[in-house]
Amino acid sequence: MQKEPFIFAFIYTLFTVSLASPIFYDRISASERNGRDLVLALDSSGSMAESGFDTERKNLRKYDVLLNIVEAFIDKRFDDNIGLVIFGSFGFTAAPVTYDLVALKEILHLSDVGIAGESTAIGEGIYQSLRTLKFGNAKKKAIILITDGYQNAGSVSIKDAVEMVKRDGVKIYTIGIGKKGMFDEKLLKKISVETGGQTFLAVNSDDLKSVFSKIDSLEPSPIRSHMLVNKKMLYIYPLILGMILLIGLKLNRKSNETALS
Repeated sequence: MQKEPFIFAFIYTLFTVSLASPIFYDRISASERNGRDLVLALDSSGSMAESGFDTERKNLRKYDVLLNIVEAFIDKRFDDNIGLVIFGSFGFTAAPVTYDLVALKEILHLSDVGIAGESTAIGEGIYQSLRTLKFGNAKKKAIILITDGYQNAGSVSIKDAVEMVKRDGVKIYTIGIGKKGMFDEKLLKKISVETGGQTFLAVNSDDLKSVFSKIDSLEPSPIRSHMLVNKKMLYIYPLILGMILLIGLKLNRKSNETALS
């Protein structure tokens, strides 16, 4: 009988723990996401320093407006593995495909106009994006290529780069930004058609926001944060143990009372 207070205290603790709803997160399950691999290929050539692209803040550079809109797009890609390629006179991978979207956005804002040279090497941008995608494991892969100019540099031809992309089954969504005639619209359409993607034109920042909204709907990202498929509720275990102990305690007390009588 002297042990009963300690047992009751233990049962009370178990019930309290159960009410707290402890959760176990499976790290392996968390990494097995259902999104796709995306690479954002951004033109950082000299013309991206031009202002007037934003409909409200005319003094902002075109590149800064692009970065802000891209960041908003990244925030919506809950389950995607996203990489970043910057191209100008040459292309380079600024960030490998990653689920760490916070770090990706920090790297995004470290880039700047002219960081890859003043010219425009679209072929190298595509080629580098494909190389970056090869490190991803998702079944669906796509490149979102944004440029405001014409191919005028680089050692990789657009034709060769597109052929490699087609062999790997990767889509390319092309976005031409700026006034009509400032970029090679015909070339961008050819790239997207051959790879199963689409071409979009954005004269100003409002157009570009709409474009990214369309791409977001065309390449939807599953929402993991509300599905909670990678968690296991543990409240049932302390609850069951507490119930067993409580029933056992009651039965033991009844048995003792019967023996005394």
